[in-house]
Amino acid sequence: MSSVNILSVGDRAWAAVTKTSAFVFGVEAAGEDTRVVQWYWGPRLPEAALAEVVGQVPRRTGSGFHDPRDVDELLPVEGGRRWGVPSLQAAYAGGVRSVELSFVEAVLSDTEIELVLRDPLGLRVGVHVKVVSEVVERWVSVANEGPHAVRLGRLDSGSWAIPEQAGYRYTGVAGAWAQETQLHRAELAVGETTFTSRTGTTSHRANPWIMIDAGDATEERGEVWTVALAWSGSWRLTAQRRPEGDVAVTAGFGHDGPSWPLDPGETLVTPSALGLYSDGGFGAASRAWHDYARHHVLPTPFEERPVLYNSWEATWFDVNEEGQIDLARRAAELGVELFVVDDGWFGSRTDDRRGLGDWWPNPDRFPQGLSKLFDTVRELGMRAGLWVEPEMVNPDSDLYREHPDWVLHYPGRRRDTLRNQLVLNYGRADVREWAIGWLSGLVSDYGLDYFKWDMNRSFTQAGWAEAGERADLLWIEHTRGVYAVMDTLRERHPRLRIESCSGGGGRIDFGILRRTDEVWTSDNTDARDRQAIQDGYSYLYPASAMSAWVTDSPNPHTRREVPLAYRFHVAMAGALGVGGDLTRWSPAELEQARELIAAYKAVRPAIQHGRQHRLAGTPGVTASAVQYVHEDTVVVLAYNPFALSKHPPRRVRLAGLDPEAVYEDAAGERRHGQTLMSHGLALPTWSTEGSDYRSEMVVLRRLGI
Repeated sequence: MSSVNILSVGDRAWAAVTKTSAFVFGVEAAGEDTRVVQWYWGPRLPEAALAEVVGQVPRRTGSGFHDPRDVDELLPVEGGRRWGVPSLQAAYAGGVRSVELSFVEAVLSDTEIELVLRDPLGLRVGVHVKVVSEVVERWVSVANEGPHAVRLGRLDSGSWAIPEQAGYRYTGVAGAWAQETQLHRAELAVGETTFTSRTGTTSHRANPWIMIDAGDATEERGEVWTVALAWSGSWRLTAQRRPEGDVAVTAGFGHDGPSWPLDPGETLVTPSALGLYSDGGFGAASRAWHDYARHHVLPTPFEERPVLYNSWEATWFDVNEEGQIDLARRAAELGVELFVVDDGWFGSRTDDRRGLGDWWPNPDRFPQGLSKLFDTVRELGMRAGLWVEPEMVNPDSDLYREHPDWVLHYPGRRRDTLRNQLVLNYGRADVREWAIGWLSGLVSDYGLDYFKWDMNRSFTQAGWAEAGERADLLWIEHTRGVYAVMDTLRERHPRLRIESCSGGGGRIDFGILRRTDEVWTSDNTDARDRQAIQDGYSYLYPASAMSAWVTDSPNPHTRREVPLAYRFHVAMAGALGVGGDLTRWSPAELEQARELIAAYKAVRPAIQHGRQHRLAGTPGVTASAVQYVHEDTVVVLAYNPFALSKHPPRRVRLAGLDPEAVYEDAAGERRHGQTLMSHGLALPTWSTEGSDYRSEMVVLRRLGI
């Protein structure tokens, strides 16, 4: 048996076998009803043992109020003897809402299977399962083969049954603007726990994944099951815990309310829902997700992300050629490799009330266009980048005056603005063509290497007047339209790199990461706040895609004063950037910044591509540390925000080392890997003596044996 495979393990029974786990499922008839059920999801089993779990699900006596099996279905439908959370709802002609599927066939390849089911009223449903490394990918395709239109109320990518446990605890992230990806962990309540976005994007409030354990998993030990959704628009994920003890998670695009029309001959395909099992605790689960992202999601996973400078917090809207060139010269002297001009360079954009949508250089601020600026940037040895917000428009703009029909709106209803903006409808082909035209033109005209693609508001009045009864498809087609524009740009300009931003961390998921190289984690650049944001981010997403900046002190958002070294050490935990006003930094600060950037570059491969371990503490609250291991290099970033915390651990125990190998630090001191993992490493930063906001980077090299 190969390391990953789809195997037949019995009559109408199959196993998706990953490198570390097995997912066993199949078709089961229950009277006149056909169900695609999950029999097992857990540690990898020997091939000969896979058939032993088929049908081995505890049965309960049915009654008029309880069906003992619907929680185990891969795609529970609305209809028949089912009262749980449906993954598929359909309304047929005449008001019929009950879906009744019959198994037709299985289309099997080495790593993928489609189970084909049909409803006699005309739907063809494909339940797809694919193995990718340690992840089981699942999605659904629905085709209308009947003579009448069908309306889909829910179309999830699939439901996952969590094996029976003594208890159930969930881990996820939630937050708000400037407080994204805050870690939450609690007992899973009996009933239905729903995480969702109704904003049109992934959102700041939640992220589309959940981890479930029995309540006893730690960072490095215990069984953890994860379900994640690869989608960048509105979404819903519901974990249902039955009073009888069963737990299932269903996830899919769209939120409750909109429904999807399916005319005769049409097919709708969902994004992927991803499942991963780990028996090595939350840390092993995270590292498996990072590996999945690097090898199967990110378009340029093994490039070293350049140290960038972004001008936003230095200039805000006061952007001009002379000032940007001055900042570029200062950034280059620090060792910056990519210079990005942020908002305010285009149209009449001198504040956030006007000009958005008019994507040509402001003639007063850039009388020679952007050529002189970016020629200078390249002469200084840096790459060139621009901030853009292609999905938005100000009402006070030439674009809106010419195309008021391009924005989301309902006829006869008001058009609410947020941040003085309206949302362009990327479901429209003409909007996509317009966007590709000017974006591609900017790359060609100025030799751009980088776009910071922003999206600064949620959907309101999300109508599509020309679509009529099909207008709800906007919630799907806008996201697919954004994907299509990004895909086209990357195809035309292979060297172009894209950063996803949505008012900070409002669009971070495995869907957008297929098209972007980095994500902006939060508009909050305060180093202490960023520690918690970055910690929650790390549960699924890799450090190489996490853009993190060093900005000024006091921080422009929180007014908190934090030493420069601490700000750097926090930002060095991902793809390092600088966003402060360099014209105000002292010579001593500039020299320290040069040294820290050089130190980061020396270990950049380890941080961006290494295996990450969250070692100890509560980031931003107590003494804490994060570690990266790559080839023979080990990097530890340690933090202690509060001097008055007199009882921090004084030693950090490392993880993931070779216990027999010897590791040497910068001072030449040598220790065995087992000593570093069992006894630990004493850190000055973690001592009880000193000031607030102490931090350090420790680098160890594995010596040859």
